[in-house]
Amino acid sequence: MGLIKGFLKGRRITVAVTAIITLAAVYGVYRTERHISSYKFCTSCHSMTFPDAETKKSSHFGRLGIYPECKDCHLPPRFLQRIFTHLTEGVHDTIGNFKYDLNTKEKFDKHRAAFAHIARAAMKKTDSVNCRKCHKAPNPASDYGKMQHKKIGSSGTTCIDCHQNLVHEYVPEEDIAKGIEEGRIVLR
Repeated sequence: MGLIKGFLKGRRITVAVTAIITLAAVYGVYRTERHISSYKFCTSCHSMTFPDAETKKSSHFGRLGIYPECKDCHLPPRFLQRIFTHLTEGVHDTIGNFKYDLNTKEKFDKHRAAFAHIARAAMKKTDSVNCRKCHKAPNPASDYGKMQHKKIGSSGTTCIDCHQNLVHEYVPEEDIAKGIEEGRIVLR
């Protein structure tokens, strides 16, 4: 204990100021992350109005009183993972909005397949953890579905491998594992 008192002697103000600045910085990062993960922020880009409209028409929106936002499916659940995702994919997406003219649905659709494959690969990389936030114990109605669900985990199969085109407009399904193996899909 004497070691700590000795260290703090004459440094109390420095330690207090450092603690206040650190807490303010952490709070600032937290509030910023909350803002840039919000529905309002995500849909503020004109190009995101198209996927937003599709989401609202899907069976995932409003069913059972659940209204998922972009972050619920497209951002990892853990705070530090979300920060990393914003710094990598968020910056990439922002640059893409300036690089490509996506202000009409037709222009957006030209890039839709690439966007879908990137989103699917990201879900595969995280073992579809976002799906399981809502679908904790899926119980498929069909015998085939039950058989397929038994394979999850042991075969490396995850939700997105089978469940594609559920929310946004149709993009041809992709065998994600095969695409990764062949180098056509790169997990970022």
